[in-house]
Amino acid sequence: MANPNVKSVFLHLRLPFSLFLLPVFLFALATVPQLNIANAIVVFIVLHLFTYPASNGYNSYFDKDEGSIALIKNPPKVNYALYLTSVSLEWFGVLLALFVNWRFCVGVIFYNFLSKAYSHPSVRLKKYAIISFLVVFIFQGAFIYYMSFFVISNFNFGFTVDVFLAGFICSCLIGATYPLTQIYQHKEDGKRGDKTLSMKLGYKGSFIFSGLLFLFGTVLMFIYWKNNHNLKNFWIFIACGLPVIGFFVFWLTAVWKDQTAANFKNMMRMTLISSSAMLIYFSWLCFFA
Repeated sequence: MANPNVKSVFLHLRLPFSLFLLPVFLFALATVPQLNIANAIVVFIVLHLFTYPASNGYNSYFDKDEGSIALIKNPPKVNYALYLTSVSLEWFGVLLALFVNWRFCVGVIFYNFLSKAYSHPSVRLKKYAIISFLVVFIFQGAFIYYMSFFVISNFNFGFTVDVFLAGFICSCLIGATYPLTQIYQHKEDGKRGDKTLSMKLGYKGSFIFSGLLFLFGTVLMFIYWKNNHNLKNFWIFIACGLPVIGFFVFWLTAVWKDQTAANFKNMMRMTLISSSAMLIYFSWLCFFA
């Protein structure tokens, strides 16, 4: 029989969540002009096997949620082993990042610092609606794209308009999902004194905000591929996004009729559909386009 502490730690690391953030790395992989394969492999391992799980572990440890959290309907109680595991994963990732270069290592350390500041009770950026959104918007989106793009390049191509647009697209797609992942947790977040973006926006406002940000990201995607004379890639993005839009409209309609539809089950459906669609698109872009 598995040790309950080990099982709890494993669940709270939420390893599948790393897949939801994989499209950002894949976009960098697909758009870099000259690829350093060795660096790309190390960057993937550092971010998706060490840094993101460590961040999830910290978040769970400091939040100590009693209700459902992303990917876990009935989260087990956290224990100190989770904290130690998160610290270990974090620093294994930092040490491995040194094999790429010192700039990447510093970037990973900075990301780790922000992930702790996001949840740690002494700072807890999460309780500030706008600041917490900007942290996720910038540092899970554009920051990771730019860091990955320049690290896995064989040469320094400079900060071009295309690179800027691609990073901003990543931020918009990440940011569009952010309030919807909070929409079912208003009561739980309120008990801790957090004022999340979704609480500030309300149920209807959360959907409007997410829809507008996704629309803005889509416009940027059009501009990006138009600039690169390859609108086929844009229309494939639209095709992959149709199931996302379909469920978004369905869920929005349900919540506007009955706010109890803003629940964990529907949030997970939205997350799985949108993540799967983006994974399919960016995987295609990376390996088949």
